[in-house]
Amino acid sequence: MEPAEAKQIALGLAVLCVRNTSIEDIHSGIEPATDAGDFSDVIVVTPHGEMSWNSVSRISNDEMRAFMIQVVDRLYTSLLRLNDPEFVARVTKYARGATSGWKEPQDLPDWFSGKWDAVERPTEADRS
Repeated sequence: MEPAEAKQIALGLAVLCVRNTSIEDIHSGIEPATDAGDFSDVIVVTPHGEMSWNSVSRISNDEMRAFMIQVVDRLYTSLLRLNDPEFVARVTKYARGATSGWKEPQDLPDWFSGKWDAVERPTEADRS
């Protein structure tokens, strides 16, 4: 696959399989205001007390489960159709319109290459 085509398909799949799912319902809420810039000054009041915004989980287990099911089903369906030129054309056409202001996809040569243990995460020094 040519890099230009792969980039358009990646953008299309990001929109169709991730962004246009239940995550959009969660994203559509009101973001609190912060004078500090990092939300460390935002307090959430609950029936059980107060907590800092930065310590609050902003997606429930049920929401995450529903989101992941949608993403997996849409990615699976897309992978099954990557040999269908009409499907690929629809995805790339949609991507051009829906992601015109997005950053261009980048190749991550070390991502999932076996270089990093599944449990370990690379440090900044490792990435240099």
